[in-house]
Amino acid sequence: MRPALALLQRILGFVIVFFGVTFVIYFAVFSLPGDPIRALAGDRAIPQGVIDALHAQYRLDQPLWQQYSAYIGGLFHGDFGIDFRGRPVGEQMLARWPVTIALALTAWGIEVVLGVAIGVISALRKGTVIDKSLLALTVLASCIPVFVLGAVAQLVFGVSLGWLPVAGVSDGWPISYILPAAVIAVFGLAAVSRLVRSSVIESLGSDYVRTARAKGLGEPRVVGVHVMRNSLIPASTFLATDLGYLLGGTVIIEGIFNLPGVGNLLFSAIRSHEGATVVGVSTALILIFLITTIVVDALHAVLDPRSRLG
Repeated sequence: MRPALALLQRILGFVIVFFGVTFVIYFAVFSLPGDPIRALAGDRAIPQGVIDALHAQYRLDQPLWQQYSAYIGGLFHGDFGIDFRGRPVGEQMLARWPVTIALALTAWGIEVVLGVAIGVISALRKGTVIDKSLLALTVLASCIPVFVLGAVAQLVFGVSLGWLPVAGVSDGWPISYILPAAVIAVFGLAAVSRLVRSSVIESLGSDYVRTARAKGLGEPRVVGVHVMRNSLIPASTFLATDLGYLLGGTVIIEGIFNLPGVGNLLFSAIRSHEGATVVGVSTALILIFLITTIVVDALHAVLDPRSRLG
């Protein structure tokens, strides 16, 4: 009964977060001053009858709460809305998800490999120059604004050295994705490496490690099996949560590197005042993050039995 109650409370919390966040986004987008229909026309004159018809079509003549209710009702039927040019937002996202998913998974893989490696090396060389240098470099890199780091990476590795393309996906995976993925991954490396480092240091001083060493087990087996199995639990929880952030945090990078993903769609929609697209993409990203959080909770319970006992 207790686990079922905890699950019910968690689901209720997610429902409240979903409706609260989506309403705030919807309100922020559609309560802005100005008429989006007239803004799309620019300097061209539009007959008032056409404006009234478009307002009725997109429910812009209704109170905001009615517009939001109609939007939520459409979500239950898989409808993320239609932009002001008559294109379904869901179809636009469907065509762009492969690029965003490939970019996020590539960045996530870089975080996993480099973050774990840096954390383990720093823990095994605790207090040395290597330890301090690795931690300083990861923290320093994560402090640089993403647009600055992206522009510098383009200039150095794309323009000056010519190693990687600076924009687009014409070269396919992984060539077109390595540079933007590395830029995104930099900001998670510091957290992953620090989590792994602290967990490994704690495990190295535990009783079961001393017992394993007393039995004559080699250091590679002690570290690779006994230490890593317990040390990766905090890092795995963070990495699973960070995957949701990566899927939603590619907006700026996709804009800088001109990648035709969902982030670039949101970036373009904000610039062109396509409110329906902004709300639809934001809703999809919120759903992904909430689902990822549920999966992380389940994963943590599987990896760490103490959480189930708690």
